[in-house]
Amino acid sequence: MPKRLRPRDAVLRMSPYSPPQEGRGDKLRLDFNENTVGCSPRVIEFLRQRVSETRLATYPEYLQARRALAEHFRVGEDELLLTNGTDEAIQIVMNTFVDDGDDVLLLRPSYAMYKFYAEVAGANLREIPYREDLTFPLFELLDALQPSTRAIFVSNPNNPTGTAVTLESIEKILRRAPDAAVVIDEAYYEFCGITALRLLRQYPNLFVTRTFSKVYGLAGMRLGCLFSNAANLHYVHKAQSPYSVNILAALAASVAVQDADYIDRYVTEVLAARELLYVGLEKLNIPYYKSQGNFVLMRTGERAIEIRDRLREAGILVRDRSYELPGCVRVTIGTREQMRRFLAELEKIWNG
Repeated sequence: MPKRLRPRDAVLRMSPYSPPQEGRGDKLRLDFNENTVGCSPRVIEFLRQRVSETRLATYPEYLQARRALAEHFRVGEDELLLTNGTDEAIQIVMNTFVDDGDDVLLLRPSYAMYKFYAEVAGANLREIPYREDLTFPLFELLDALQPSTRAIFVSNPNNPTGTAVTLESIEKILRRAPDAAVVIDEAYYEFCGITALRLLRQYPNLFVTRTFSKVYGLAGMRLGCLFSNAANLHYVHKAQSPYSVNILAALAASVAVQDADYIDRYVTEVLAARELLYVGLEKLNIPYYKSQGNFVLMRTGERAIEIRDRLREAGILVRDRSYELPGCVRVTIGTREQMRRFLAELEKIWNG
């Protein structure tokens, strides 16, 4: 019998990342922090009217989309790279700047893909835990920095804790780690308003990511943006597949950013729904952590799995985070009507 191929040691050491991906379409999706009502109607109309057979039959061109997005984000065209979701942005930064065995700093808990791609790269991974109250461990992170540190990944606000870090703290990290790629993931920027984009030209080691999977309602399109100075992106682009972003995603994003009213209305609704959820959880005496994102962590203790499973039976999906934060369940914030439905079902389970 032929000898089996042996994967790299880094891959053998990894645990698989297997999020639930099937059977979600007919349920209230409060598990992955997606937009819960969908994208701007302008996007759907544009794709119906403007996408031709020829466009689908040819390899994508990105100039139009890159110009539109650079104008929207107020950066130069050479300071922006389109990526296949934020995940690809994380991957190509890792591929460009991190060698096998290099030192990489992450926060714990945080977005799982930072650890995933660091492990694939074979990096020497170190995780700094969030404090007990889930505030950002700035001094602990600064103390952990080494001259050999090559990359630092910070989600702002952080998923799953919902807590944010100030621009002043980000600048302290950038100054203390001049030889490291400092990646600030702003997937939930629209809900908190803190952005490091204006620091791009001041700090040559700064990278910022944005996604179209959350507020823009385009998770199925898989589009993100990676921002940095032109010199950095020149090298990162070399490590990227030339057609990793499909043409529909590029076109959809360039239209989505034009409908500012739609985005503003959705953000306003989510922020109001978040306050409604706080009140509802307090009435049920369920502890929770205040959030600056479109999600909230509630502490249900030993009932976390039961809560998740019984809500699913009622057609509502939430995310158990007990494997990182014992007893915690994360709830995506949708509309006020959706939160009322969630709270009504939660009350039946909690007090049943």
